[in-house]
Amino acid sequence: MNEPQMNTDKIQILLVDDNVPLREGLRALLQSSADIEVVGEAATGTEAIQQAANLQPDVILMDIKMPDLNGIEATRRIVNTSPHIRILILTMFEDDDSVFAALRAGARGYLLKGALKNEILRAIRSVSNGEAIFGPSIAKRMMQFFAAPRQSAPPHAFPELTEREVEILTLIAQHHTNPEIAERFSLSPKTVRNHVSNIFAKLQVVDRAQAIMRAREAGLGR
Repeated sequence: MNEPQMNTDKIQILLVDDNVPLREGLRALLQSSADIEVVGEAATGTEAIQQAANLQPDVILMDIKMPDLNGIEATRRIVNTSPHIRILILTMFEDDDSVFAALRAGARGYLLKGALKNEILRAIRSVSNGEAIFGPSIAKRMMQFFAAPRQSAPPHAFPELTEREVEILTLIAQHHTNPEIAERFSLSPKTVRNHVSNIFAKLQVVDRAQAIMRAREAGLGR
């Protein structure tokens, strides 16, 4: 007789917040969902990094303001070592600086505390599936930010980049693919890949979405 198989399909969650009552409420909410499992909790950014390394959860629900190390820096360090872990920010801060700093650090979503229960559950599932998710008010702020007219990028917006790298970053910000960029500059695909890797390293971004955000903030690609 075959032994019963354990359910490995649950989304494993690490809760990170220094507010104990809030964590207890979140834990109760998440444990009421059949497809979600809370595997650990942390009260500081340092604990979050340690727990993430030990538990390797699918999703981390991360606060921003915490003792000893804030959630944005914790996010950056976790994503650098475990890029497969998806981080969903859950915070009270909705200013542009906090939102974009979290996204640059590698967060996949951003919700405000006070979000509806169904909204939190939907965000966790979406982020777990590789999507980016934002609360309604955050999504509105982002649309307003990118819709606002920007000045042209100053000549040395990214002094660490070469002239060719700036040209390629501009095309990336316009959502051109590597093959399209290669054709535009009559370069080999491998050369373009090398340029893109150098750009990511110099800008300290982990993917194309973050590179586009950095470029758009500087006025490139508009």
